[in-house]
Amino acid sequence: MSTVKNKNSNQAIIVAGIGEVLWDIVGRQETLGGAPVNFAFNAAQLGASAYAISAVGDDGRGNRAIKLLQNKSIDVDYVQKTTQQTGYVLADTDDNGIATYRFPDNVAWDNLTLNPAVCQLIEKLDVICFGSLAQRSQTTRETIYHYLTLASNEQEKHQASINTLKVFDLNIRQNFYSRKIIERSLQFANVLKLNDDELVLMQRLFALKGSQEEQLKQLLNDYGLSLIALTRGEKGSMLVTANEVSEHAGFRCQVVDTIGAGDAFTAGVVMGLLKGLSLAQINHQANYIASYVCQQAGAMNDIPKNVISELY
Repeated sequence: MSTVKNKNSNQAIIVAGIGEVLWDIVGRQETLGGAPVNFAFNAAQLGASAYAISAVGDDGRGNRAIKLLQNKSIDVDYVQKTTQQTGYVLADTDDNGIATYRFPDNVAWDNLTLNPAVCQLIEKLDVICFGSLAQRSQTTRETIYHYLTLASNEQEKHQASINTLKVFDLNIRQNFYSRKIIERSLQFANVLKLNDDELVLMQRLFALKGSQEEQLKQLLNDYGLSLIALTRGEKGSMLVTANEVSEHAGFRCQVVDTIGAGDAFTAGVVMGLLKGLSLAQINHQANYIASYVCQQAGAMNDIPKNVISELY
């Protein structure tokens, strides 16, 4: 198992979210989202240089998405334009602010193709974050695997440490997954992030046994992962490495909606990991950021400087 290469305070952390860019539609309100770009946005809030690797349509929603990402300090040079419409999701929230989602088929991010410029970008990246949803189409899935293979080849040049951290946010949506897709993603990944509902699914797919901690350690060992982050809603989270386990009870807050909270948590974990924080500090930071996002509507809300200053 390789170790994570820490970055000192003078080195910029460079991250990319690869996969879906879409509009979350709740009632008549549309807000920009998609787990990979939500991750990139929150990492940028915490000091990273962030890139989006995705596709939008040549339409009004696509143009608005590009402009908004730019305004959120996310580099959009690697966002393609396609003939398909820009992705969107109909998000319904219950009385507790918990969201469920409905996705249209064959949208722009289902048609992400290889870009030679991205192949060059891979060499500079400290982090690639990807999930299962964008892999629902063969075109985008093969593109993601190509980029992850390049990042893995870069890692082989630096056997003592991980050159590009590959973060797999399971992010199960409807039936857009398979055991094969999840397993291939785990083989690429160094870090896995999932929630407690997704862990129940993983128990069935991978015959996991024992307590939550034991199940996570089984996955950690089977796939040579450096870290697994499990979110447990109002019950907080658990972080597991080969040598340590950290549990956090979470922060009580008034939930407006949970859209983007998991992505903010992932960003907090990854940035803390690369900054060399202890596992307990990483867990605290990630929960703190996620709780702030839960108190806002939508996925991309600027985090006030005073909130960030509480973390460092």
